[in-house]
Amino acid sequence: MSEVSYGEVIDYTKAPPLVEGNPTLSKIDESIAKPMEKFPSRKYFMALSVTLTMLLIGAVALGYTFYYGIGMWGNNIPVGWAFDITNFVFWIGIGHAGTLISAVLFLFRQRWRTGIARFAEAMTIFAVMCAGLFPLIHLGRPWYAAFVFPLPTQHGVWINWNSPLIWDVFAVSTYFTVSLMFWYIGLIPDLATMRDRTTNKFKKMIYSVLSMGWRFSNKHWQHYEKVYVILAGLATPLVLSVHSIVSFDFAVSILPGWHTTIFPPYFVAGAIFSGFGMVMTALIIVRKVFNLEYIITADHLDKMAKVTLVVSMMVAYAYVLEPFIAWYSGDPVDWFLVLMRATGHYAFGFWVMVSCNVFIPQLLWFRKIRRNIGVLFVISLLINVGMWLERYIIIVTSLYRDFLPSSWHIYVPTLTDFGILIGSFGLFFTLVLLFARTLPVISMSEVKGVTEGAHPSHHLGAEHE
Repeated sequence: MSEVSYGEVIDYTKAPPLVEGNPTLSKIDESIAKPMEKFPSRKYFMALSVTLTMLLIGAVALGYTFYYGIGMWGNNIPVGWAFDITNFVFWIGIGHAGTLISAVLFLFRQRWRTGIARFAEAMTIFAVMCAGLFPLIHLGRPWYAAFVFPLPTQHGVWINWNSPLIWDVFAVSTYFTVSLMFWYIGLIPDLATMRDRTTNKFKKMIYSVLSMGWRFSNKHWQHYEKVYVILAGLATPLVLSVHSIVSFDFAVSILPGWHTTIFPPYFVAGAIFSGFGMVMTALIIVRKVFNLEYIITADHLDKMAKVTLVVSMMVAYAYVLEPFIAWYSGDPVDWFLVLMRATGHYAFGFWVMVSCNVFIPQLLWFRKIRRNIGVLFVISLLINVGMWLERYIIIVTSLYRDFLPSSWHIYVPTLTDFGILIGSFGLFFTLVLLFARTLPVISMSEVKGVTEGAHPSHHLGAEHE
């Protein structure tokens, strides 16, 4: 054993620092609070104008839908579920990564989550809000949405508990509520910090109310940590349950391509995969716009890329298993659907989906790729494209070729369909930008807890060899 001089610090891990540059605690507070305290830059207003334009496009498309009816969409008799439900499943999937990154990684004591957890939690809230719009739109008469809740009624009209759409209502609303509480509880210490920093009376009043009297006392920290662990434990099974229930919308039917037991784990893996892709896309933009590269480091993105690679292989396994089940079962209808997906009218989208979700993520095996921020940004965008196409292929290709050839019909989306899709992205990124201006996008307390020197070092003397 090599000699160790007295007072020498032994680094057993040799891991890169989670916060680069060894900044002071006050500098961390200043960097994270800067977007809320300074006047927005020109880049911010340019980004906000783009997202608001996208949101306006979606609002116009929705206005046409409400005025003329859902006949403005490309839906037809066999393809009754199309863009709207595709977008619903896509946004629910995006919302999964926030809880996974924050709650699961917290329970496993992964310290690298600190720089990205807060933003991922907020992204969960915004994505679920976007997802919740599409079932309402799909009703055609949104004011009938109250009938899916178990409310007292004098008309004797009660909800159908056998319908998986009702299961969606309870699963998604529960997930949203727990995720919102988890996000808000984590914000309380930082809201108190902003309360103490600001000199604006109006802001101080708002932050004082939201921080709920937080004083940074030892008793407060004890209660905070207990509640945070409990909420993390509640949120973790929701990551698996919510998208499993969403998959039951399809799996409990008898339609070819949907009636399969692989859908629950398949949808969960796809949700985590798409969620990580969106988190990487948004974080790369945020770290550049707000100069947070030393907090959201390349090492954070490298670890996220590794998780993305693992989940990509799980999705690839599901892609291989699906045609295998169709072939092994000997069902000619299922096998016909598999061939139609690969060679039929939507074959181009199918192969783009496979390329974006299976082949392109294999580049993440290489460390140089994982450390190249520009390439990583492009890969994350392609993952988002591939995962949206996956939901589109599952829904449309299973409907446009049913059991009876007499009911076959090609689905072609309209400009209104694309306008609503663009509007949903506009709503999501507008909420992200507004969040970055009003609340801390990174947890100040957690980042300061993983800085160099935050915990006492243990020195080994020669007598401890």
